[in-house]
Amino acid sequence: MDRLSNTVRPYAWGSTTAIPELLGTAPTGEPQAEMWMGAHPGAPSRLTRPAATGSAGPASSSAGPATGSAGPATGSAGPATGEQTLTDVIDADPERELGSATVRTFGPRLPFLLKLLAAGAPLSLQVHPDLGQAQRGYADEERRGVPLDAPHRTYKDANHKPELICALTPFDGLCGFRRPAEAADLIAALGVDSLKPYVDLLRASPEDRALREVLTAILTADPDEMTHTVAEAAEAAERLGGAHAPYAQIAHHYPGDPGVIAAMLLNHVQLQPGEAMFLGAGVPHAYLDGLGVEIMANSDNVLRCGLTPKHIDVPELLRIVRFEATEPAVLRPEAAPTGEELYETPVDEFRLSRYVLPPGGAPVDLTAATPQILLCTAGAPRAGQLALAPGESVFVPADETVEVAGTGTLFRATVVV
Repeated sequence: MDRLSNTVRPYAWGSTTAIPELLGTAPTGEPQAEMWMGAHPGAPSRLTRPAATGSAGPASSSAGPATGSAGPATGSAGPATGEQTLTDVIDADPERELGSATVRTFGPRLPFLLKLLAAGAPLSLQVHPDLGQAQRGYADEERRGVPLDAPHRTYKDANHKPELICALTPFDGLCGFRRPAEAADLIAALGVDSLKPYVDLLRASPEDRALREVLTAILTADPDEMTHTVAEAAEAAERLGGAHAPYAQIAHHYPGDPGVIAAMLLNHVQLQPGEAMFLGAGVPHAYLDGLGVEIMANSDNVLRCGLTPKHIDVPELLRIVRFEATEPAVLRPEAAPTGEELYETPVDEFRLSRYVLPPGGAPVDLTAATPQILLCTAGAPRAGQLALAPGESVFVPADETVEVAGTGTLFRATVVV
């Protein structure tokens, strides 16, 4: 198995302290939003192996700042070693690294991306397409010649992007639509005259039509009028506090953004450490604050609804969003006799579980026919002969023998085949 060196992405919404505190490193003063673990081409993990086993040429450090990599790389079998990306290693021998069942099911690529996510400010309000929508949307933009890096490009690939976030600290987010009547009460309490038409729609129409009409009205409103409305709503939310407090905070980060009003249509969810939230296709959501372990299908497809300066494709967004009220489902892991605590999800591209290793516990065999990434979030466990500190991770190829032992918490990411 291989110790991974991972890139930290400095998105503006990132916390300046949460990831450094987990890693035991000094904050840089800059936001550190996400640490990526996997083979995504945007920032693949790096590892050191004998050069003969991969095709990755010279070592490179251009992918961004890496996490504090504790100690040397995995045992080198000969004098010629070099840093490679996990993408290059997999490309050199997919069957060996991923296993035949994974390649047969998902193709010659790692189908998931694992992250540490540290939100110090709200992320954009967003939604993801299902697989069929992504395939059709990608094919359409390719046919029309829309450059992949164009600001108005919606579909970056032909894959869906279900995701799961598991809280490491208290974690706030928005997930799915409230009942329209509940949203109407929340908005009406602000006492903002320009919001009254939305309140009336939410109370008068069938639920799905009400949500569609109100979100459409918010996203297509006159920008100057909406800026004034958001300012009034933010002032009222600040004054009222309580259930309105999150929206005052959102408005602080995104003054005048129509997403502040759109956010009031969604359920506010608060996760405690160890709890998780699954986000399927068409479900609008946003993360507001906290540190968590996130896993997703390996895709970049995001349609934004607000809380962002980036492009919002309103017609396509309205086609993708599922306009139905839901109760947000907080996931708690299901414990097995082996000590594995599994977060059940309805997708095959990823499978996330947790091991809390007690002092003096027996080693746990995690050997599997699928590729794995093991991430330490507490303590000092061992994966094989590799000692891990919080924030460190290892890649375990398919069918490679691996036992974990020691004391601490490990998250295990793999696939279902």
